[in-house]
Amino acid sequence: MKNNILRCSRLPLLFLIVFVIGVAGIFLYENRQSALSERQAMIHQKGTTVMPFDLSQTTHIFKKTSDGGIQQVIAKDPKDTQQISLIRMHLQMEAGLFQKGNFLDPSGLHGEEMPSLKELSQEAENIVVSYSDLPNGAQISLRTKETSLVSAIHKWFDAQVSDHGSDAMEM
Repeated sequence: MKNNILRCSRLPLLFLIVFVIGVAGIFLYENRQSALSERQAMIHQKGTTVMPFDLSQTTHIFKKTSDGGIQQVIAKDPKDTQQISLIRMHLQMEAGLFQKGNFLDPSGLHGEEMPSLKELSQEAENIVVSYSDLPNGAQISLRTKETSLVSAIHKWFDAQVSDHGSDAMEM
């Protein structure tokens, strides 16, 4: 009987602990979501200083591959020749810079502490960067035989998808 009384008296405390943990979890989740939304809005606004095309009229697509990845930027309207032209011009320039280890544009937009920028810059000679047109935009392919660089490219893609929010997607 005494054990039953002790168990019953602990139930309200247990419920209180579970409730407090749940409320704290919700608070932390909402704060993280708010900070993430603020960062995405900042990236969207700051994007105009790095990219000549309109982020709201385009989509960034990141495809991880076994040997690196493919970054595409496409116009949401396939008839928007102005956006397509700006996308192609920008990505062609970026591909040339990336091949030389110059990732200043991404660091200027996403911050110098962006995951993998240091590795990609320092090991650029081990990455084959290529550019190609797409019907409604363009793409940059990054390929390497170094597994550590494949991982770095994937982390770099993850950071961009997170930062760009609704302007980007992973495939």
